Amino acid sequence: MNQGPEIIFILKGYPRISETFISTEILGLEQMGFKIRIISMRHPREPFVHDHIKQIRARVDYLPATLSGHMAGLVRHNLQLAMKRPRFYAKALGLALKRWTRSGKMATFKHLLQAGFMVNSLVPGDRPLHFHAHFAHSPTSVALFAGILSGMPFSFFAHAKDIYTQNPAQLKEKLALAAFTVTCTRYNLARLKSLCPGARLHCVYHGINQDFFKPCKKTLPDPCFKILTVARHVPKKGLDLVIRAMAQLKDKGLSFHLNMIGQGDLTGELTRLIQSLGLTDHVRLLGTLAHEQVISHYARADLFMLGCRIAPDMDRDGIPNVLAEAMAMGVPVVLPGVSGIPELVVHEKSGILVPPEDPRALALAAERVMNDPTLRERLIQGGRKKVRACFDRKKLIKDLAAVYKTGMGLE
Repeated sequence: MNQGPEIIFILKGYPRISETFISTEILGLEQMGFKIRIISMRHPREPFVHDHIKQIRARVDYLPATLSGHMAGLVRHNLQLAMKRPRFYAKALGLALKRWTRSGKMATFKHLLQAGFMVNSLVPGDRPLHFHAHFAHSPTSVALFAGILSGMPFSFFAHAKDIYTQNPAQLKEKLALAAFTVTCTRYNLARLKSLCPGARLHCVYHGINQDFFKPCKKTLPDPCFKILTVARHVPKKGLDLVIRAMAQLKDKGLSFHLNMIGQGDLTGELTRLIQSLGLTDHVRLLGTLAHEQVISHYARADLFMLGCRIAPDMDRDGIPNVLAEAMAMGVPVVLPGVSGIPELVVHEKSGILVPPEDPRALALAAERVMNDPTLRERLIQGGRKKVRACFDRKKLIKDLAAVYKTGMGLE
């Protein structure tokens, strides 16, 4: 494909270690011939990137991340754009006022200023463009205003937190105005349809590259059972529940070790919980690791566990990609069946689902996997089969490309 508009991907941050699903999507679309440009709302915060990032050819630009220190440039470019396109700018400003009246959040005007800066400075001219945001909150707000200011269409990919923690009226408006919207679970799709029945909606799973996540030959678990989590340290991951489940395994005298890959706002709290439960010899916090290191931990793990929950602010997972990665590598999975997780993990067939907020149930499920080789093998084979059937990124990127082509009027 060498025709059609340039797609301007608007991202909250780029690159980000925890968002490989976005970078691999961009790489896959590039390899299929799409012309892509990346505009990020902030610079990267991690000290390293995954290797596949280096293969992406798209130009990357960064918006002013804050008003402080950047106001003069933002205002100058917006005034220039308002003079060049007064009708478009008046429409965008009117929508910003409406959204501010509804939400009371000054961030609306920041997003308008960022969009004006982008349209006037980073993508000036009248060549065909299509703005596409990942996450339905601030990146999509910038994409919405950029679309109005440029007279070009916009679309967005809605994931999880961005759907459930923002003002429903704001999200409904974005759905109604977008050329199309994509989401990554049927659970999310039902929510978006309920908000805006007339929206042009598509569900495409993220999937994983099964060339990277291949099953390893494993002998029976050694006496010390190896348990793994890979997750940001945020409330929705329920890592405190996993740690409390480990305390129950310890109380039963079972031999195990838990490696926890990731970090976040709750790292200190989780560290104190491990210490208070006397688990320092059983649980290690490994921090954020490179892709290749994570794969090596999957290869050695006997069980993958998360404690996924609906957080107090209504944040929740869609389908964590790490689940598909673990299952593809032949690691049984145990976790609560919240949100879209049952779309991937079928209870007793491709994993074990437990009730939410129940560390005892997590511990009992882990003990079953430890002690029942027949169950363990069934979960390993069922998990691999499920991922092959539903989460093959090579197939799913073609499905996503078809959505883009149709949504941009190329087919």
